[in-house]
Amino acid sequence: MSFFKRKKDSEPQFYATVADGLKKIYEGKLLPLEETYDFHEFVSPQLNEPDFDAKPMVLLVGQYSTGKTTFIRYLLERDYPGIRIGPEPTTDSFTAVMYGEHEQVIPGNALAVDKSKQFRPLSKFGGSFLNRFQCSILKSTVLKCVTMIDTPGILSGEKQRVDRGYDFVGVLRWFAERVDRIILLFDANKLDISDEFRRSIEAIHGYEDKVRIVLNKADQVDHQELMRVYGALMWSISKVINVPECPKIFVGSFWDQQLKHDLYRRLFEKELQCLFDDLQDLPRYAAMRKLNDFIKRARMAKIHAYIISNLKDDMPKMFGKGRKRKS
Repeated sequence: MSFFKRKKDSEPQFYATVADGLKKIYEGKLLPLEETYDFHEFVSPQLNEPDFDAKPMVLLVGQYSTGKTTFIRYLLERDYPGIRIGPEPTTDSFTAVMYGEHEQVIPGNALAVDKSKQFRPLSKFGGSFLNRFQCSILKSTVLKCVTMIDTPGILSGEKQRVDRGYDFVGVLRWFAERVDRIILLFDANKLDISDEFRRSIEAIHGYEDKVRIVLNKADQVDHQELMRVYGALMWSISKVINVPECPKIFVGSFWDQQLKHDLYRRLFEKELQCLFDDLQDLPRYAAMRKLNDFIKRARMAKIHAYIISNLKDDMPKMFGKGRKRKS
């Protein structure tokens, strides 16, 4: 276990950015430990250079027709390549909306081999998922700071029995580990949490600090109904997210249409500004988030190494390995 021994009298090293420092430390210290004890096979795949240099990511999760794609369009103030909006489940793919000089749509199979993007590990979910994954590139000032991840609408009722052909919850868990903010969208007219939505929320367990909740289309109900809807949402969320305090809930109608009840205008403007301020702070704290995630990964790798090392020490050197494994 020589990896855990610190070298004495080592001179301090200086780096231009936090990302550069984390890359050097990872390649020189943590990566050898992970490779020695098969950390990538058991716990988490290897980190690549884009994982350190990537912009902050925002993941949007919600049942179909809750306004996830419309929310992104509202932030960007324009359509993006490949956008589809409708009352039925229209977004059937994971879509990464990123900045670029030339508008284009990059399919998932090409993203899986692109060394400049951070999505290469997603190839482990198979070809069925890669056929349902794409990247929309467009020139937008918002995307210079963040990357938006749109997800397929989570199904309810009989529709949720249809097999997607890939591990949907596993993909959500992969993104939840790497994004800076997770936005759960709810429709004020349908607050029911389906079984698939419940599994999706449980998949982000451990990352509740990243979660923000948006009660969308709130102008479709009057003020008395809005109070009841808000209370019902709080009660429903408390049954799924096991945290002492409920995540922050933003109320509004995030689209460019006229409000049905103009009485909410001032409230919605304040809620919108609070949400925008929260998203605008992501680039400022991105380095701190990467450092925090790196420390968590280092601790996990160290614990994993101790466990594997102890198991190896307990195994017989010559005979009886099969009997020892069964015991």
